[in-house]
Amino acid sequence: MPGDELIDIAILRRNRLFGILEPAEMDAVLAFARPARVEPQERVFTKGDPGDCLYAILRGRLAVQTESEDAKVMLLNIMNAGDVFGEIAMLDGGERTATVVAQETSTLLRVDRRDFLPFLESRPTLCIRLMGVLCERVRWTSAIIEDTVFLKVTQRLAKRITMLAQLYGRRTDKGIRISTYLSQEDLANMLGVSRESVNKTLKSFQASGAISYRNGYMVVHDPAFLEKIAA
Repeated sequence: MPGDELIDIAILRRNRLFGILEPAEMDAVLAFARPARVEPQERVFTKGDPGDCLYAILRGRLAVQTESEDAKVMLLNIMNAGDVFGEIAMLDGGERTATVVAQETSTLLRVDRRDFLPFLESRPTLCIRLMGVLCERVRWTSAIIEDTVFLKVTQRLAKRITMLAQLYGRRTDKGIRISTYLSQEDLANMLGVSRESVNKTLKSFQASGAISYRNGYMVVHDPAFLEKIAA
């Protein structure tokens, strides 16, 4: 790989896009991929930028957000090591649909469109596997939109916490600890609601014993309780 960077393949395979690659395919991608480093508050790309590449996170934490014309920000997702982003615009060559900002010093792996498309053209079976991954992403996006329209704040927050526990949870003797930092402002921006609404709902979850939340970190003690509310 360029720069002789040591890449942890296990981190890349956490994501479905890299997880579908055969060993030889992974080696081929790493041959033209290149590392990138971003500092806190640095933008990897901005909504409307050309989709010329995708990124995989090797280390660090980034936020996906969108902004309205009056500068209101909605946090769409928080990403950690193993997550991949920018693949949709990279594949169709369209504009970026969101902005990605580093929340801490992060190391990324960049795969350019000009290298990836020829790689795909010679591998039709991989194209079929890739379509399955993209369909999963479309279903996920549709579910988020439906939640915003049809579910109350309590249901949406319970569902988002459940999802974060599945993605970033680590089992401990006290419950499932979500390893990524989550401020109340982050959660409010994810749901498109006020911080006060999130604060009130989190307190009700804590009073029920379903979660504990301190200094931006959460432990889920009763996943079944949250799943029942989300349903």
